[in-house]
Amino acid sequence: MSIKKIITFPNPVLREKAQKITTFDDKLKKLAADMGETMYDAPGVGLAANQIGIARQIVVVDISENEDEKKYIALINPVISDGEGSVVGEEGCLSVLEYESKVKRFQKIRVTAQNLEGEEIDFEAEDRLARIIQHEVDHLHGKLFIDHISRLKLTLYKKKLKKILKNK
Repeated sequence: MSIKKIITFPNPVLREKAQKITTFDDKLKKLAADMGETMYDAPGVGLAANQIGIARQIVVVDISENEDEKKYIALINPVISDGEGSVVGEEGCLSVLEYESKVKRFQKIRVTAQNLEGEEIDFEAEDRLARIIQHEVDHLHGKLFIDHISRLKLTLYKKKLKKILKNK
């Protein structure tokens, strides 16, 4: 396993639509393991392949039940087929430097995906897990959480980002 470099906004790979995965092999398992290690090292609770420069439909999502645990699930070709309720919550992103904002998401979702063996999985997710999955699936469609904020907030963030990047 190895820790990968996380790509940050405004890198164009973050806007690419990820390609469907059709080969379920050891390379895919290694990619998922690398993504899990990278996510926890960052530290984060979710990571999409786009965020490490690979436009493929795989995300890893933290499902740990306590802080000492590091347990995640890999979702291949995930699709959110249904959503209900709505809740506004604070979000940040490993690919969006130094910014958090409130984002409206479904409170409960239905997810279909494949596991690392290519078997179909179908489940419901609520609250925190639902928010993380929606955030990561957005990445696979070339969308960032800042696409959900007002134009004014986005403009202010872009100005802040220019300063951050200039001082690096």
